[in-house]
Amino acid sequence: MTSPLLSLTWTDDVTGRQGFLVVDRLVRGVSSGGLRMRAGCTLDEIAGLARGMTMKEALHYNPEGRYIPLGGAKGGIDCDPRDPEAYGLLVRYLRAVRPYIESLWTTGEDLGLTQDLVDKAAAEAGLVSSIQAVYPLLDDETAARQRLADAFAVEVDGIGLDELVGGCGVAESVLATLDRAGMPYQGTRVAVQGLGTMGGATARFLARAGLTVVAVADIKGTIANPAGLDVEALLAGRDAYGTVDRAVLRPGDSELPGDAWLSADAEVLVPAAVSYAVDTANQERITARWIVEAANMPVLPEAEELLAARGVTVLPDVVVNSGTNAWWWWTLFGDIGPAADEAFAYTRRSMRALVDLMLARAQADGTTPRGAAHAIVADRLPVIAERFGPYR
Repeated sequence: MTSPLLSLTWTDDVTGRQGFLVVDRLVRGVSSGGLRMRAGCTLDEIAGLARGMTMKEALHYNPEGRYIPLGGAKGGIDCDPRDPEAYGLLVRYLRAVRPYIESLWTTGEDLGLTQDLVDKAAAEAGLVSSIQAVYPLLDDETAARQRLADAFAVEVDGIGLDELVGGCGVAESVLATLDRAGMPYQGTRVAVQGLGTMGGATARFLARAGLTVVAVADIKGTIANPAGLDVEALLAGRDAYGTVDRAVLRPGDSELPGDAWLSADAEVLVPAAVSYAVDTANQERITARWIVEAANMPVLPEAEELLAARGVTVLPDVVVNSGTNAWWWWTLFGDIGPAADEAFAYTRRSMRALVDLMLARAQADGTTPRGAAHAIVADRLPVIAERFGPYR
C-alpha cells in the first residue's frame, strides 16, 4: 500500500500542543479509527495506527455479514490525559477536525480517552456523533443508532459492555493459541501490562477461563504474585486510568518496578498499555512463549525479529485487539443485537476463527503470525474493492 490519503498536524492556539489526524484509506468514502491522547504522541505513531486500522477492517470482512469494512484512520493528541488542560484541548481538537468527522472519519475512544469523554467533547464541539460519517451507509439509521445506544447502556458485573468486548477478543486470541498448542488453561500463567479498559477486561476473562494472572503493571509499578493475583479485587480497586489502589493487595502480593512484568515467570505476556513497550534491549528479559498484543504497536519490529529468533511468538495487534472496533460495527450494522451474551458469543467465534486462520497460514507459509495477517489482508483487499469500489 502507498502513502496515507490524508495526513495533518494541528497546533492548538491556546496551549501550543499538537494534534494529528491520518486517514490511511477510504472505503465508500468513510474511514474508521479511534482518537488517542498521550504525552509524546507523534504523527508517525498515528500513521502506523491508521494503517493498522485499514488492516483490521479488512480482516473482519465477512461477505455474508451486514457489517461492511471501512477504510482506516487514526487521531492523536500530544497531551497527558491527566493534565488539567486536557479536556479543553480535546474539545478544540474536535472542533478543528469537525469537517472530517462529519464527512469521512468515524472515531471513538482509544488510549487515554473514554467513550463517555469523547462523546461529551464531541457534543461540545458541535458534532452529532463521533461516528456520524457512517450514518449515510446504514439501511435504517434510527434503528441502528438505537441499537448501538442500547448496547452501550448494557453493564456486566457493573462494567459497561463496551469496556469488555475488546478484552473478550484478546482473551479468546490467547485461548485459541493455547488450544492449537495443546496447552491446558489451568496452570498457564499470564502477565498483563496495563489494567485499563483493554488490559483489565483481558485479565478478567483469562482468569475466569482458568489461567493464572501472576503479574499486572500500572503507572505505579508491577503487582506480582506467583501463586496468582486476585484479579477481581484489583479491578475493583482501580481508578478511571487503570491505576490500582495498593490498599487492595493481599499479603502474598508484591510490588515490583514498572517494567518487571517483562520478566515475569509466565507463558503469556499481554502488553495492553502503550505503544513501543518492547524494544531491542528489554526483549532480552522476556522468557514467555507468547506475546499477545492487546495494545497498538507495543513490540517494535526489530524486537519482534529478535524474539522470533529465540522462539517467542508475537500475536499481532491488528488481529488481537480488533474485536472492539468490529463490535461497534457488528452492532451498528445489525449483525448482532445489544445483548451481552450475544456480543460475547459473536466476538469469541469471530476472533477464534481469525486467530486460527492466521496461525494456520503462518504455519503453512513458514512465516510469523504478523506476516500471515498481512497476507490475509492482501488477499481480502481486492475482494473488498471489487465489491464496494476501489480504496482511496
